[in-house]
Amino acid sequence: MRSFYSYIGEAWESPRESYVGELRQSRLKAWRGDMTVQKIERPTRLDRARTLGYKAKQGIVMARVKVRRGGLRKSRYVRNRKTSKMGMAKITMAKSIQRIAEERAGRRFRNLEVLNSYWVGEDGRHKWYEVILVDPHHPAILKDKDLNWIAGGVHRGRAVRGKTSAGRKGRGMRHKGFGTEKTRPAIRARDGKGK
Repeated sequence: MRSFYSYIGEAWESPRESYVGELRQSRLKAWRGDMTVQKIERPTRLDRARTLGYKAKQGIVMARVKVRRGGLRKSRYVRNRKTSKMGMAKITMAKSIQRIAEERAGRRFRNLEVLNSYWVGEDGRHKWYEVILVDPHHPAILKDKDLNWIAGGVHRGRAVRGKTSAGRKGRGMRHKGFGTEKTRPAIRARDGKGK
């Protein structure tokens, strides 16, 4: 027997073909006029939020963050060097757009900690992510066996230190073993050869 969340997840796998596509245009029009970091009542993608640790309880706040889109191509300049060495064709981002969204939400709600985030939409100019934030001092969170770990002082400023899921991915921490020797202990260790 399939769960309710599996139907939501299936609809978001191909948003254009499902009911999500019909709502998408009207949503994006409304979201464009919102603030960069907009507090929201409930998640747009309930299945994804639940997977990442969301619970409908006190001490948990949802925010939708708007971030710019765009390529990393540089304009060609005259400096007497090869095109391949100019950094025109391939530039590795220092941070992903999702990490930037998490950091913005963390700065907007300074008393909360970023738990996780997920994609909800994009157009030609912007991407939108929903960020799950947790109040580490709220009694409901301190009593929750699944979330009370975030109250530890070592987790302060998770988003800016690259400790969230998106942050760990950007730092190259998803992979272990052969080929990832330069990513540890940090992405900029070993003369910055990790990236």
